[in-house]
Amino acid sequence: MVFRRLQSLWNRQWLSEDEYRVELAAMNARRPTPLFWMLGKTGSGKTSIVRYLTGAADAEIGSGFRPQTTTSRRFDFPSTEAPLMRFLDTRGLGEAGYDPQDDIARFDADAHLLVVTVRLFDHALSELVETLRKIRAARPSRPALLVLTCVHEAYPGEQHPEPDPVDAGLWPEQAPEAIRRSFERQRERFDTLVDRVVLVDLTRADDGFREPALGGERLTNTLIELLPAALRDTLVSWSEARGAFRDLMARRAEPYILGYSVAAASAAAVPVPWVDLPVVFAIQAHLVAKLAQMHDQPTTKDLLQALGPLSARVLTRFALRELLKAVPVVGQAANAALAFSYTYGMGKACLWYLQRSRDGHVPSTDSLKEIWQSEIDSAARLWRERK
Repeated sequence: MVFRRLQSLWNRQWLSEDEYRVELAAMNARRPTPLFWMLGKTGSGKTSIVRYLTGAADAEIGSGFRPQTTTSRRFDFPSTEAPLMRFLDTRGLGEAGYDPQDDIARFDADAHLLVVTVRLFDHALSELVETLRKIRAARPSRPALLVLTCVHEAYPGEQHPEPDPVDAGLWPEQAPEAIRRSFERQRERFDTLVDRVVLVDLTRADDGFREPALGGERLTNTLIELLPAALRDTLVSWSEARGAFRDLMARRAEPYILGYSVAAASAAAVPVPWVDLPVVFAIQAHLVAKLAQMHDQPTTKDLLQALGPLSARVLTRFALRELLKAVPVVGQAANAALAFSYTYGMGKACLWYLQRSRDGHVPSTDSLKEIWQSEIDSAARLWRERK
């Protein structure tokens, strides 16, 4: 009975690796990916802009950038395999002898929009201006946006003005004088080098501002206006595109989660007590590693720490159930069902965790526990349905 049920589970229809590749290629072809060339000094707010646009508020964005040349690096979000946005970061500014010609030769044809980031009150910008002049001269038709950041430096320790003078249509007459003066100087400095100027203040939630994304919507709308028409839909339908990719990844992972769960159940069905425990836990460990590999993520320390307390509960349940193996058939079925449900639930919970982490949000242990318990219940129903 037990092994007939395992066979029926194994024979479910799922998405093969070849089918996954075909669907992924079709999805990427339908959705061209915008490449934003980020140009600015260190600390000018490039990372904050990337966090805001991707929604990856908790992510260490810097670790996602991969070197392209000695002076530049690229970040594909959420993954290189199926990117929805790409960001090119020029790191050479401020380094002695930096010449943008190498970067221009390599990336000029691919970058769709130039995003220049400048702290509102930073006026030591001669090197940035000269570099920008060369990049613009190489391709004048490519739109360029100047993003002025760190507005809160005008009023340290205070909240942003309310309402936002720009969104309220009061700019520049009723903006604080220090902001107005510096804004005008920056606009004059970059007058012939950019197409638009946007004022933002993107801070972390724990920085204490009631509005941590001042001007964020204004930034997004301006990017949409400046992007070539073929690329605008990707930014407009960002949430839908990310959801479609998550669904595809979940369908890809399903056969692995199910396969490892069936293997764990088969091991647990062995009638000899205790010998199956190391095998079942080894199978679960391999499943976690496989899912992490599929998501181009290492088996992170955070994930392993989150799984630790939950794995201890599983071990306790298995140890108690081992004594049932003294009862023929019934003991085998009970242990197989438990191994299947806990392995399947772990796989689904890890899949959820990895997708959230790749999107820039690190779930809490409590959240992971809730997802795991919910998926264990789903696995139990699936087991009962496969008569």
